Amino acid sequence: MKNSIVPLFLTVFIITISCTSNKKESSVEHKDYVAFDWFNYEGKDEIYNKLSKSDDEYYNPILSGFYPDPSICKANDKYYLINSSFSYFPGIPIFESTDLVNWKQLGHVITRKEQGDFSGLGVSRGMFAPTIRYHQGTFYVICTNVDGGGNFIVTTQDPAGEWSNPILLPEVNGIDPDIFFDDNGRVYITHNGPPPNNITKHDGHRAIYTWEYSLEQKKIISEQTLLVDGGTDMAKKPVWIEAPHILKKDGYYYLICAEGGTAYNHSEVVFRSKNVLGPYVSYENNPILTQRHLNKERPNQITTTGHADFVETNNGDWWGVYLGCRPYEIDYYNTGRETFMLPVTWKDGWPTFESGNEAHPFVHKKPDLPKGESFDPLSGNFTSNDDFSNDKLDFKYNFIRNPLEKWHKIEDGFLYIKPRKENIKTETNFSFIGRRQQHQAFEVSTKLNFTLTDTLQTAGLAAFQNEKNYLFIGKRLNAAGQIEVFLEKTATKIKDGKPNILAKNIIKDNTNELYLMIEGKVRYYDFYYKLSEDENWKPLIKNVDAINLSTAEAGGFVGTYLALYTSSNHF
Repeated sequence: MKNSIVPLFLTVFIITISCTSNKKESSVEHKDYVAFDWFNYEGKDEIYNKLSKSDDEYYNPILSGFYPDPSICKANDKYYLINSSFSYFPGIPIFESTDLVNWKQLGHVITRKEQGDFSGLGVSRGMFAPTIRYHQGTFYVICTNVDGGGNFIVTTQDPAGEWSNPILLPEVNGIDPDIFFDDNGRVYITHNGPPPNNITKHDGHRAIYTWEYSLEQKKIISEQTLLVDGGTDMAKKPVWIEAPHILKKDGYYYLICAEGGTAYNHSEVVFRSKNVLGPYVSYENNPILTQRHLNKERPNQITTTGHADFVETNNGDWWGVYLGCRPYEIDYYNTGRETFMLPVTWKDGWPTFESGNEAHPFVHKKPDLPKGESFDPLSGNFTSNDDFSNDKLDFKYNFIRNPLEKWHKIEDGFLYIKPRKENIKTETNFSFIGRRQQHQAFEVSTKLNFTLTDTLQTAGLAAFQNEKNYLFIGKRLNAAGQIEVFLEKTATKIKDGKPNILAKNIIKDNTNELYLMIEGKVRYYDFYYKLSEDENWKPLIKNVDAINLSTAEAGGFVGTYLALYTSSNHF
């Protein structure tokens, strides 16, 4: 009996010591920071549970969540894709793939304040509609920093490394710039701008212009040339011709553009010319991509499609990436504008998207390319769990605007975020580190440790669209000095735009630890908390209407971020 008990005792002792030694403990030297232990995310969209996808197929969108205005290029048998990022920092995420289906984020193009200063800008200002191209060993990104300096070019030889400081283009008055390298060595910059002579013939009247650019002199070297005035058919009063890209095939220059505005009437159209400077003729079967004419009551919609870019594979196949949305009701979506992909076919000298004007599929046959390496998925349902074991933030995270000081650090398996006077209600760089909401239905959770010392402090988990439209579950001290967990909602349509406390519970246990979870159920979100790992989640409040996180309600061009947030001056 003794011989059997002693080994058992030793085994239990060893296991206990082992478990204790693996438990992370926040350092006392970080007492002025909020310690976040982990940050977990899980997508639960019903559509992906119902679909069957073979190994030869891929899911649309290829980049789920707020990844709008895609641009794509090919270099050395690899493909590179970038998106708009507006005032989030680092800016302009860049992805790499060998098969157009499995994408790995390499980093960001804008990683330094001198490349793009977003201080004081609204969330939906900043980096608009970049274009990426590869030419003779160099990658070029051209973009507009709206309200922050205008149009510019940055370059690199290594897309996963640092990009150059911007080359400014003061002559270019407009947005959505494109850079085109002609086969005769000449280079052109094309963009959206005001109508000729600023004479507006109808609301939404815009135009497309081009300039010649010198790579050697790094400047515009010509006068502006008008390519398209208004759009495909001025008799129909077309609106918001934008997002131009020029490509050359079989002796023709093709100009693809978005038309109709980046909402429900969005579309993609094409023009062609024998001369890069025009005149350009509109394709008689335009638009080549749109969903605006389809039944608005249909289930599992993909809408607002447009703003496309093309790429040719080594075997001569063409594919197009474009933005679209997955609304849960007519034109309501919290996930923002996402990146989709379909084949492009050529007939009678014109390109068109396969099934471009039919209901777009969530599953499609993959490109005829060797299967690429698998990375953390960015489409379909997936989980993403971060225990902060790396010494740097993952590329999926962003700040709002440029950090003006170092207020976060990763040490000992914790993400430490310092509460500061800036708060989520202001257009500042508040203490916020977020990731995109990539599904209509999802769960996101975290564990935090923080000792509250006054009634102005808070820390918790936010679902954020902009400073006037968010949901926030966190902890605070009430006037009686008691710790509360609470749910705050702010929405543009709330009277005076002031935050409302929708629910609150007093935490009686003497603990600084708090577990928080948001369960998104399409339009309605549930909010939970608990005080220890062994407890069941306790509902703080359920069925909170999150329509304030939709673009239609909040305005702007971004999608929802799910973020770790703290402030010393929240209330």
